[in-house]
Amino acid sequence: MKEVNPIRFEVLNPFENFTSTPESVLSICEIKSFLRKDNAFNKIILYSSLESTNTTAKGMIQSDASPGTVILADSQTKGRGRFNRSFFSPPGHGIYMSILLHLNQSCFNHHPGLVTLATAVIICESIEITTKKEPQIKWVNDIFLHGKKVSGILTEKVVDRENNPWIIIGIGINFSTPAHAFPVEIKDTAGSIFSNDPPRITRNRLIAEIINRMFPPYSLDAQRILSEYKKRMMLMGEETLITGFGNPFKGKIVDVDEAGRLVVKKEDGQQMSLSTGEISSSMCLS
Repeated sequence: MKEVNPIRFEVLNPFENFTSTPESVLSICEIKSFLRKDNAFNKIILYSSLESTNTTAKGMIQSDASPGTVILADSQTKGRGRFNRSFFSPPGHGIYMSILLHLNQSCFNHHPGLVTLATAVIICESIEITTKKEPQIKWVNDIFLHGKKVSGILTEKVVDRENNPWIIIGIGINFSTPAHAFPVEIKDTAGSIFSNDPPRITRNRLIAEIINRMFPPYSLDAQRILSEYKKRMMLMGEETLITGFGNPFKGKIVDVDEAGRLVVKKEDGQQMSLSTGEISSSMCLS
């Protein structure tokens, strides 16, 4: 995979009648200006375009990666999410980043099931503090705002050449993609933080807030993460349709456990914990 040179680039605008401004350009200098002085991140690498930031992260882990590295791209040509679904990643309007953590040196070594949950809380808190908007979480890795998905998370465990375990945390955020610009197959479900109103902050500001809350990652409070996650969780206490296990079945969401699993009570009263699968609103039930 051929990658462009990092750091310097110009944002290309794919949308007619939408123009790039200096405020919309990703900038390492601006991101760093918002970071805490005691932040434990290692370095930020910025590309104009990649196939996928997670794919690039995997390559770095097999060569010369450092824990705490943040990889950013202004666009992705093969952005992907959970179940290998594609993630629409146009330039100039989104945040596409991967964070590299050494599993043995982070608190996630003791709470590996909470990586995605912790990241979801961090994204929500970052959006809340910078925009005053109130996102919600759809288990396990989707962030919603006003009924539309605005962000997805893809966490992957990778082993390097010396058999050391790493975690790659991939984050995709629709920051200011206009509603009409989404592909037809997702236009009814996808949205942006600033779909209908001009951005009041830059992407750089939101990226910095996420990094500030992600590093150092050694102070994870599992109980706080679970509490904040469940506070923002969609469909809690509701009857839902669960898919991904052969035949779909109905169940009521009753909890999320300390491993990040969804606790569901089936119609027959049986309770089960799910580590994967999809949930749908009761409106989808027939």
